[in-house]
Amino acid sequence: MVKKVNIGVIGIQGAVSEHITSMKKALKEENIDGNVISVKTKNQLKDIQGLIIPGGESTTISKLIYKLGLYQEIINRAKNNDLALMGTCAGCVILADETIDDKKDIKLLKLMNISVHRNYFGSQKQSFEKEIKINGFDKAYNAVFIRAPVIEKVWGNCKILSKMNEKIIMARQEKTLALSFHPELADDLRIHKYFLDMIEF
Repeated sequence: MVKKVNIGVIGIQGAVSEHITSMKKALKEENIDGNVISVKTKNQLKDIQGLIIPGGESTTISKLIYKLGLYQEIINRAKNNDLALMGTCAGCVILADETIDDKKDIKLLKLMNISVHRNYFGSQKQSFEKEIKINGFDKAYNAVFIRAPVIEKVWGNCKILSKMNEKIIMARQEKTLALSFHPELADDLRIHKYFLDMIEF
């Protein structure tokens, strides 16, 4: 039976088109009937089952999510277990319950039991790729890190999925997934397919 699903990517700033392209490819390879759209309004959230918060500038994205009226709607739907979420790089920060730096300029969604250190891996010039092990994946994944954060700790029902040099770089809490890196910049679609498996449709 062919399934149908609607996926949104917050379309304010960052790696939006790359996520849309990767998710469309993942849907096709998994033989799932679905749509992938750029989300900029509260109304667009109504008909989607999965939402990606992309990499970019975490302060800018978080403030615009709030300004555009998306903030509370995302929280409400996530807490009702009605929306799967994936946050990559800046999106990982925005999903967090707290950041460990002193800056208070981010409007965190506080949907995951994680504490995040922003820009842990330094500037854009210090971007790199690294093969990592992910729980449940049968072979290594080549991850792309750009001004990447790390997850300093998790608690409660949040589970660690991957570490690099003893630092947490991927975690899941029920239907919410946070990654330090950029899966949309890799040719490997396994993370987008993993996210599809988290969505009820």
